[in-house]
Amino acid sequence: MTIRTILVDDEPLAIQGLELRLQAHDDVEIIEKCMNGREAIRAIKTHKPDLVFLDIQMPGFDGFSVVQGLMEVEPPLFVFCTAYSDHALRAFEAQAVDYLMKPVDESRLGDTLDRVRQRLAEKRGANETEKLKEALAEHAPEAAADLTADGAGSGEHASNRFEKLINIKDRGQIFRVDVDTIELIEAAGDYMVIKTGDNSLVLRETMKDLEKRLDPRRFQRVHRSTIVNLDLVKQVKPHTNGECFLVLDSGAQVKVSRSYRDVVARFVH
Repeated sequence: MTIRTILVDDEPLAIQGLELRLQAHDDVEIIEKCMNGREAIRAIKTHKPDLVFLDIQMPGFDGFSVVQGLMEVEPPLFVFCTAYSDHALRAFEAQAVDYLMKPVDESRLGDTLDRVRQRLAEKRGANETEKLKEALAEHAPEAAADLTADGAGSGEHASNRFEKLINIKDRGQIFRVDVDTIELIEAAGDYMVIKTGDNSLVLRETMKDLEKRLDPRRFQRVHRSTIVNLDLVKQVKPHTNGECFLVLDSGAQVKVSRSYRDVVARFVH
């Protein structure tokens, strides 16, 4: 399935350069090119693209104004392209898939498109599931109830449904964290503390929402306020009262409460 794409930039040479680099990706179909923000809003509402490469600094409506102008419609995925790095924080706050510096590097563009494909696969999978639920609700209500109860057909355990990288805004910077390196996640009020082997970062997000982004085959809650990467557990140490400790690769020890002890079962059977 092609990725229907719109390019937006007030510099013709920038559009030509990006278009040339995108030719290496057979699944990217450029359906429109726009020279300013107003054109972009009209084109996006008309064509409903999957993806928009969006310049930030343009006369009149800048890139962020384009995003704001689409609040009443289902937005496409956005990749911001700019010659200035000082907009990166705001771009990720606008839920951009990525932020590319001009001239766009071909390897970096390839990584970005991989993330776009992952996001689109998740979105399309969710849409298909909703259609199936609606059809079942009309023609087979009992089957629809079963589908809702056990998540069958939702693809919730398919690895490509879950995030591979998480962007974390912390201390005025954007950190791109590979989820494979996340060892431990702890709740701290309205924030999550993301711990890798050599770093701790603070993410403003609820534990419930963060869990949805991580593969449950690997990331499991072992306490009311703690999620552990099971792939990085090297030892299980029994403790009193049915509790135990997980020893992680870094040497950190995490207590598993009794209510979550079924998580540990996979290590001892």
